[in-house]
Amino acid sequence: MTERDASAPPDVEIIHSADAIAVRLEGLAKEIAARKLERPLVVAVLKGSFVFAADLIRALYRTGLEPEVDFLALSSYRKSRTSLGKVEILRDLDLSVEDRNVILIDDVLDSGRTLVFAKDLIAARGASTILTCVLIDKKVARAVDVAADFRAFESDDEFVVGYGMDVAHRYRELPFVGRMAKE
Repeated sequence: MTERDASAPPDVEIIHSADAIAVRLEGLAKEIAARKLERPLVVAVLKGSFVFAADLIRALYRTGLEPEVDFLALSSYRKSRTSLGKVEILRDLDLSVEDRNVILIDDVLDSGRTLVFAKDLIAARGASTILTCVLIDKKVARAVDVAADFRAFESDDEFVVGYGMDVAHRYRELPFVGRMAKE
C-alpha cells in the first residue's frame, strides 16, 4: 500500500510511514530484549542504517537494555542501485567484539553479501553471539545463504529510500521509507 502526502517529494511514494515505523520499532525492541543478552553491543552498518539504528537503540533503552554502540561502514553499492558484488570496509569498528553479544543492524537485506561479510568479520573477531536485525528484508533470491534474526518490514524487490537510505546521496533525511515513483 502506498501513500501520497505533502511531505513526500513528488518522485517518492511512501510505503512505511514514520508512525508505522515507530510502532514497529517498539515491537522489534521487545523481541530483541526477550533474548536477554548480557552486555549487548549494537553494531550499525553505515551509512544506510544510521537512522534505523538510532531509533532502535532508543527503543531498546525503553525495554531496559543499555547497549554499547559501534559503527562499521561497508559498501557494495557506491552510487549504483545494484550491488557491485564486492563488499568493502570503509570504516572499521573501534570496540572489540571478543566475547560480546553483538546485534548487527543493517538497513536492507537483499543479496545478503553485506550482512554475511559483516557477520563473518565479527565472528572471526571472537563475538559470542551475533544476531542480525534489518529494517527491510527483501523477498528476493539471495546471492548467499543468510536470513535476518529480526526484521522490521518485508518488501518486494524494489529500491527503497528514506529513513537513512539514499539513492545517489539523496533522500536520507525523509522520516519514512519510500520507493521511487514510477514515471
